[in-house]
Amino acid sequence: MINVAVVGCGYWGPNLIRNFSNTPGARLSAICDLDTAKLAKFSLQYKDVFLTADYLDLLKRPDVDAVAIATPVSSHYKLARLALEAGKHVLVEKPITSNVAHAEELVLLAESKKLVLMVDHTFAYTPAVQKIKDLIDAGELGNLLYYDSVRINLGLFQTDVNVLWDLAVHDLAIMDFALGQEPVSVSATGHAHLAGQHEDIAYLTCFFKSNLIAHLHLNWLSPVKIRRTIIGGDKQMVVYDDLEPSEKLKIYDRGANLHDIGEENAIRQKIDYRMGDMHAPHIAPGEALKCNSAHFIDCIVNNRTPLTDGQSGLRVVRILEAATESMRRRGEPVTISRL
Repeated sequence: MINVAVVGCGYWGPNLIRNFSNTPGARLSAICDLDTAKLAKFSLQYKDVFLTADYLDLLKRPDVDAVAIATPVSSHYKLARLALEAGKHVLVEKPITSNVAHAEELVLLAESKKLVLMVDHTFAYTPAVQKIKDLIDAGELGNLLYYDSVRINLGLFQTDVNVLWDLAVHDLAIMDFALGQEPVSVSATGHAHLAGQHEDIAYLTCFFKSNLIAHLHLNWLSPVKIRRTIIGGDKQMVVYDDLEPSEKLKIYDRGANLHDIGEENAIRQKIDYRMGDMHAPHIAPGEALKCNSAHFIDCIVNNRTPLTDGQSGLRVVRILEAATESMRRRGEPVTISRL
């Protein structure tokens, strides 16, 4: 059994607590939060679980093999570093850290300690996104042309990060997992509409070496909630609506082709539109976090590299850091740094 401690009992922590208490091969051994009132809520349901507000005390316990961190982004680096230094495997909420330098340090530390460092890019473990990856890997979409996403709602405003670091991280994690390509530069614009708060609306464009382009629309001030992504290829196109209770994926055999009709003048070229069928593949139901938790345990037991390892978390943070700099420069393109 892998003994897991969950750190943070706010928005996401209770979901991790519930899953690790039911994951085969795992034992929920400890829960940690600075708020003792939050801890008290778990004392009756999890009577055999150690509850503490002292993180350093938790790391000293021999019955803690791994730590799942669900705290504000600004604390991720410090908590993950202390856990790795204590010899604990780490699952950390997205994004892995608030800057590239700290993410790089965690990746190197985990490698030197031979410990599992995994980022909770939850969408990579959803059946719908895994189906998208299968379609792309099999060449069903052809050459990828664009990734277009709208991720908007009213709130929740975050206190330590802007809308890019809160919402764009989901799509960037999906892109990192499914597309098989990394952007080389980004351009971002955004604005804070509430005094003293972080940017609440942002538009992010990612440029790739190929002719693939990605555009993300993020908004905390929308009157409606939308979670829709369109991925276009030169063979087929996919619409992914995460809020759709059924038919989350729709695959369209549609597109446009340019044909030369025999004249040298490019004006004489003809565009043909392909208007084929649409089909919605069956997507098996299942909670992504359940798969995520089980995958974390499997990677520890069998010494495997997670699908969303520290390197994937680092790649996402590189994009976010470049996007933040571009937004500061009012949309000026910024090249994504690499080691």
